This record gives sequence, structure tokens and C-alpha cells, in this order.
Amino acid sequence: MVERIQETIVRSWNELQHELYKDSWNGELGRYRSRCAFRGLSDAGYRLETTLIRLGGGFAKLENHLLRNFKKYAHRNVVSGNSIWHWLAVAQHSGLPTRLLDWTYSPFCALHFATSNLDKFDTDGVVWAVNYIRMHRLLPESLKLPLEQEGANVFTVEMLSESVKTLQELAGLCELPFPLFFEPPSMDDRIVNQFAFFSVMSDPKAVLDDWLVQNPQIARRIIIPAKLKWEIRDKLDQANITERVLFPGLDGLSRWLRRHYSPRQDGMPKKKFPAYNQFFSFPQKASNE
Repeated sequence: MVERIQETIVRSWNELQHELYKDSWNGELGRYRSRCAFRGLSDAGYRLETTLIRLGGGFAKLENHLLRNFKKYAHRNVVSGNSIWHWLAVAQHSGLPTRLLDWTYSPFCALHFATSNLDKFDTDGVVWAVNYIRMHRLLPESLKLPLEQEGANVFTVEMLSESVKTLQELAGLCELPFPLFFEPPSMDDRIVNQFAFFSVMSDPKAVLDDWLVQNPQIARRIIIPAKLKWEIRDKLDQANITERVLFPGLDGLSRWLRRHYSPRQDGMPKKKFPAYNQFFSFPQKASNE
């Protein structure tokens, strides 16, 4: 029997909270400490594709050109280090297409991104929860060692910089593509407020959800029905989980006000959604989130 990624369709706010914090109790610490990375998407059909993949064409061959020119034209004081991981983190944070994906330690931040696009309120959303400890147990041995030596669960850019100098070296550590999580430097308030970190695949062409299908015990998908989105959105706003906080500055303030004062669009035509299965039926166009 083929094992599938666990998928739960929540029916209420309370059920959603239970699923977000499921298995977060740590008996050794006597504390609730989730081991999951969270990513919210406004459409449950969107894949975990990177902005680099979304470029299309020969995007894998463009990666080095993009990074080289970003480093060339970026301000010299834009990064605190000169490793590939520092530059990748800054590039992703600045909007350059990269092989990185944005994640958060905060399930509420993930919920924000699943419910911030008003154009998708007639569409089921999703929050991915990926156990990064289980994922890192499958890393090549040379990458497991620095985590064990530091007693860490997730890499920092400094730890990765000492272990892997180039993207080519990362790919050479294992014949098959593999993912890992790492934390960026606290470059600005947006990184801090979003409790953000990144995933990266050793192969720029590899899509993370393909890997997760092959390792289904590592991830869960929490499906948010379209009819529940307005309640979630209103409660997040009251909890101060908004663009104004997550994107500090006038841009974030304007985005929050625009959404907050937009009228509720009830009565929109409902789409029929295909049944979700272990391989999922993803549309061709990926999310802009």
C-alpha cells in the first residue's frame, strides 16, 4: 500500500487551531514546541515551486547569471557575509528569482498568506506543515554532522557556509535531489516579524512537493475551505496578523488598508474542486506568493 501525504480539510476555526499545533508537545522539554515549517498558499492546487522555476525556459542555466549580476549591482554593504548562502538569502528577500522557498515558524503567518489574496476567496487554500527535523535526518552525512555538533535543528547561513561553499558542491553531496532548511540573517524587520526561513533544493529543477510525495511522513497539508476564509481573515486581523506588521513600512500599511476596507464579495460563483490525491492535480500557473 502506497503511503500518502496526510491531508486534512478543516471545518471550523477551532479545528484549524488543533491541526496547526498538532504534535507540538515536546515531552523532553515539557513545552509546546512545534517542529514544523509552515507555508500558506491561497490556492490548494498551487505547487511548491520556486520563483526560479516559474521563470520557465532554461531557468536552471540562468541561475548563476542572475546571482552574478545581482552581486555585481547590489550595494556592497547589502549583506553581512560573502558566502553563496548570504547572497541567496538577500536575493530571495529582495525579489530575485531563486531556488529558495519562503517558510515561517509561525502557523498564523502562514494563515495570513493563505487568506491575504481577496481574489482567491472563492478557492480553497492550504497550509503546508513540514517537519524539518525528520527532513534533516535524511540529509547526506556531511550535512548531518554540523547540525549535531551545534545541537541545532535548522542551519544558519554561517553553518552552511562552513559546510558547503557552492551550489555545485551542494548538488554533488547526493545523487538524488534533497532539500534542507536554513535561517537567513535578520536583515530587516520583515524577516524578524514574519519569523521567516528558507528551504532549498540541491537541484534547481527539483520541486519540493515531488520530494515530499516520496517521503510522505514528513509533511501535512491543511486544506482551508473557501467558505472559512473570511472568518479566518477577520480573526487574524483582530490578532494583528496583517500586512502592516508583516511588511513594515508604508507599502505594507497601504496593502493592509486596501484589503481591510475592501467589501466582502459574497455570492461569487463557486468553482468545483477536483479530489485531492497523493500526487495532486496542480494547475500549470503557480502562485505569486
